[in-house]
Amino acid sequence: MQAVREGTRWMLRLDDGQDLFEALSDWARREDVRAAAIVSGIGMFRRATVGYWNGSEYRPEELTVPHEVVALHGSIARADETPSLHLHAGLAGPDHHLVGGHLLRATVGVLQEVTVETFPGRTFGRPLVESFGLRMLDLEPGSHA
Repeated sequence: MQAVREGTRWMLRLDDGQDLFEALSDWARREDVRAAAIVSGIGMFRRATVGYWNGSEYRPEELTVPHEVVALHGSIARADETPSLHLHAGLAGPDHHLVGGHLLRATVGVLQEVTVETFPGRTFGRPLVESFGLRMLDLEPGSHA
């Protein structure tokens, strides 16, 4: 992985074969990123699993052929002092049709270019919200009465 920073913005290049979630988590841990937005991402995934939230669980679809990443967005927060990523992706297959949703897993194919905007001095949380059964972004953890 290569990473450069200008102010609060980072440009990352992930390489062929890297696990997207592992690489982004390792980078966030190394740079002590506790609050960030994944602004954009393009490249290719060798394999990926996207999910659709049906109201009670994610319905996964595994993509076993390479897909172009035409959109990647999300957030980085902290859950129990470890990076917590929430990513959504739009992926184009060899037939030029798009598939997308909540990104559950992905392996980089060739490369992945990711732009991240960080919020230094802040920590976003991701507590479990029991009524939905999901971990939801909390922009000001600890400030709720």
